[in-house]
Amino acid sequence: MKVKVINKSAYELPRYETELAAGLDIKANIEDSILIKPLERVIVPTGIFVELPEGYEMQIRPRSGMAAKFGLTVLNSPGTIDPDYRGEIKVILANVSSVDYELKPGERVAQMVIAQFTRIDWTEVSELGDTERGSGGFGHTGVK
Repeated sequence: MKVKVINKSAYELPRYETELAAGLDIKANIEDSILIKPLERVIVPTGIFVELPEGYEMQIRPRSGMAAKFGLTVLNSPGTIDPDYRGEIKVILANVSSVDYELKPGERVAQMVIAQFTRIDWTEVSELGDTERGSGGFGHTGVK
């Protein structure tokens, strides 16, 4: 699938880092390092603007290595870029560790996954069909 993109960043376009990767890594388009203190969040510009086809979204997700090693995550994960959005893609990055993190210019901060979605029309009813699970919610199958 072809996606129109404008790259106003100082870096190359986001790319897949391996042959079978689902996500494209996106970089911080910042001039100076940003110190992210514990439990602090920052909005990181990327310099990337896209035009997605109708029926597709772009999901902004954390990078597993940054989360595991440094406690950095995408706060509203996954963030959704709708197909009618034309602004700059920005990442809400949060430090959930107990130590400061220095985010450097050009550092890979998140990954983008393109996904197809379906819009719905509601049908209001007075009751829903029965299932074996029923209304069993959080922990209904037991916690190990």
